[in-house]
This record gives sequence, C-alpha cells and structure tokens, in this order.
Amino acid sequence: MIKIAICDDEEKAVALAERIVKDSLRVCGIGYEITAYTKSSNLLDDITDDGFFYDLILLDIEMPGISGMEIPQKIKGFLPNIRIIFVTSHMEYAIDAFELSIFRYVPKNNLKTKLAAAVTDAARLIQLEAGQEYVISTSNRMEKIPYKDIYYIRREGKNASIISCTGISKVRKSLQQVFDELNGPEFLFIDRGCIVNIIQIMRVSGDTVVLKNGEKLPVSRSHLQEVKNKINQFWGMHI
Repeated sequence: MIKIAICDDEEKAVALAERIVKDSLRVCGIGYEITAYTKSSNLLDDITDDGFFYDLILLDIEMPGISGMEIPQKIKGFLPNIRIIFVTSHMEYAIDAFELSIFRYVPKNNLKTKLAAAVTDAARLIQLEAGQEYVISTSNRMEKIPYKDIYYIRREGKNASIISCTGISKVRKSLQQVFDELNGPEFLFIDRGCIVNIIQIMRVSGDTVVLKNGEKLPVSRSHLQEVKNKINQFWGMHI
C-alpha cells in the first residue's frame, strides 16, 4: 500500500491527477491510498503537526500562500524518504527541482502521458526500496542491509566496505562481486573503487556527488558522463 498526497489549488487539476494516479496504479496492481489537498498549508500542517505519513506527494509548484517549491524543505525532517513529483506549467523550475532532490517534474500540458509514467516509476521504486536487502553470510555472522539504507560501497584491500545509515559492514568480496549480487538499477560505479546508491545522491556538483548524509565523493573523469546519464535516466529528470 502506497500512501499518496495530491496538492493543487485547482480542484479540477486535483481530480484529473487523482484519476490518472488511480488508473496507473491499478494497471500495475499496486495498492494505494490517496489524500487530496487544494491548500498547501493544510498538507503542510497534516505532516508537520499531525504526523501524517506519505510515500509520494504530487505538488503543483505555483500555489497561493506556501508554494510547492517551499514544501520539500519544510517537510524534509518529517519525511526524509519522501518522493515528490512536481507538476508545473513552467519548466524553468526544473533545475531548482533537481537541487531539491525531486523525483520528477511533469508539464501540465502533457499531464496524462507524463504523470502516468512518473507515478508508476515512483511507486515501483518505493516498493523496491521497501523489499530488497543485501545479505552478508559467513560461518560466524549473518547480516541483512536494506538497499535503501546503503549510501555507498568502497574497496578496502580485499574487502568491500558497505557504508549505510547503521554503520560500516565489511565483506570479503570484490566490488564487482558485490555489484553483481546487488543487481539493482539504483547502484552505479563512480570510479573503480566506489559504488554509490543513486537514491542517496542529493546532487552532482562538478566532479563530486553529494549524498543525503552530507558526504562528498569524487567521481572519476572516465565515469563522470556515465554517472550523470544514469542519474538522469533513473530519476527521470528529462522530459
């Protein structure tokens, strides 16, 4: 069950978005629960004051009072793993959306096609994060690390060190072995000695990726263009 909020100050736009979301997720067989808002302040209050939880929020950017651009920063501490899809008539906001780590932005003039794809991709990602784990199993130890908790994996001698939100876990395998075992589209090499979880990337600045935990990792020149392409492809930031 994926919990979704739709927020747009136009009732007709909310109704259309809700219909598209329902149709898209029914086709995929994904369960959902939708809450609709026509006032951004109500959405914000429900999350910050009343503890409402959502996996995915569809946000109109231009709304009276609190704009859609303001909400991601205000709810970050309450819903750190939230996925947000911006719906907008003004594509110049796209760069700002990337800086805010928005999952995707959808043009209002192509809502039926683009929103269906964005919602489906986001829902599948949410399901992916919820279910997959990397298992480390030795003669005296077993450990499960959820994919969504992994920041990156680095080579340390003959070991691969998995850096996650719970600490560092080492496994006596090559990075390529670990990468093959993960077998997930969210993982990519940023150089020969480091694999990063795209989900954890906040932004790319020059030849550096900045992660949600604040760490900055260098990207090798030979991998830089491929890294940018894969991030764009994975997050669907292109129209």
